[in-house]
Amino acid sequence: MKPLYAILAALLLTSACEKLDQAPPNIASSNSLTDFAGVLNAAYYYQLGSVTPMAVMGDFRADNAIMLEPPYTEFDLFGPNLTSMEDQFFGPFYTALYKSILSANNVIENSDSENQVGEAKFLRALSYFKLVRVFGDVPVVLTASPSVTDESILVRQPAAAIYDNVIIPDLEDAIAALDNSRLNVGRASQLAAQALLGKVYVQLGDYQSAEAPLANAINGAAEAGVALQADYADIFGVDNDLNSEVIFATQISSSITDEYGFSEFWSWYGGLDTKSLQPLDPDLIEAFGGVNTPDLRFPVVIDTSTLTSSAKYPQTGGPDHDWIEIRLADVILLYAETLNELGASPEEVLDLLDPIRTRAGLDPLDHTVLNTQALVRQAIQDERRLELAFEGQRWFDLVRTGTVSEEMGQSVNPDFYLFPIPVSEVLASFGVITQNNGY
Repeated sequence: MKPLYAILAALLLTSACEKLDQAPPNIASSNSLTDFAGVLNAAYYYQLGSVTPMAVMGDFRADNAIMLEPPYTEFDLFGPNLTSMEDQFFGPFYTALYKSILSANNVIENSDSENQVGEAKFLRALSYFKLVRVFGDVPVVLTASPSVTDESILVRQPAAAIYDNVIIPDLEDAIAALDNSRLNVGRASQLAAQALLGKVYVQLGDYQSAEAPLANAINGAAEAGVALQADYADIFGVDNDLNSEVIFATQISSSITDEYGFSEFWSWYGGLDTKSLQPLDPDLIEAFGGVNTPDLRFPVVIDTSTLTSSAKYPQTGGPDHDWIEIRLADVILLYAETLNELGASPEEVLDLLDPIRTRAGLDPLDHTVLNTQALVRQAIQDERRLELAFEGQRWFDLVRTGTVSEEMGQSVNPDFYLFPIPVSEVLASFGVITQNNGY
């Protein structure tokens, strides 16, 4: 295997080079390793660089949060100028995920441990899922030792093919290889792979295929020790990392150097970055029903002393907040959506939301009023917005449900549903890597 520096210089190009000497030291030549635990840990570690960009793209692009200082206001304008934020968001995101993929490839190719390979396939699937949701078509690298002289590995592959040939097969393999014995220590698990596979199928609009993995995840949750927290506030904050509701999280620690060198997600949401000192979109307050809402999630999601930022991630211990990738409430809501799209009765679907709403201090939804598929569909999406606010989900929900323009209150060109490929990648590849339409 060529040195990691050389491979990343070819695949990730200039955006990654200056930080490679900070990479975890266990990424060594595969022929010098007999224990791939360190390489697998590196695949987990590199997910860190995707966290804050995903958070900003998921909430600041949508109607939960707003930017106040140019050029960051481009997130709310839906034009071609987002490329100016490459260094802070799209470049680090792109680079980090391909580093994770390369580390995972090394484990998949060379480890004799079925469990390690299963974890690596989960992380590779997660990485490509993030990449295709953000950029659409992207280059695909499925080997630990790609040829740096082969330009074809830089050509962007269709997102549909990446789902069919990489993401879904990797998750199916992970489900077969993994159990849930290490769920509470922040590792990939069978439950996480089932939940993510269901989420992938929902993203694709393939509800028929989504039903089984989502049902398996929900049915297997109790046996795995996963359950909804009794108090919504107990899901978040450093003291609640890896709580019983979390199925998979990217673990973050202030004692571990993070290659991402900008404000972290908890700072953005809390209004601590000067680009958006008052990030809360007033539309989110309205979605809760106003400041007098009975919804117990409101004072957790929103700083009630200012009504201009989020209190979801307490600033004390901020650098140690884990980033929740998948939690049980998300899976339940996806399952409800799936059953509704497959024609289940409003009563059956809305009953699934009862535990989430009861925890929020709300009454169950009345299925005699919400008595059509369209009404139930809207109720589920409204619930997702409130339940998952400031968890990087909102924009991607709007895109996949085709409700961007409706919810954003303006006509949005579908070209801007995706984000720009880092310009440095396009230039350094001499155009082999192409840019998304509109940018």
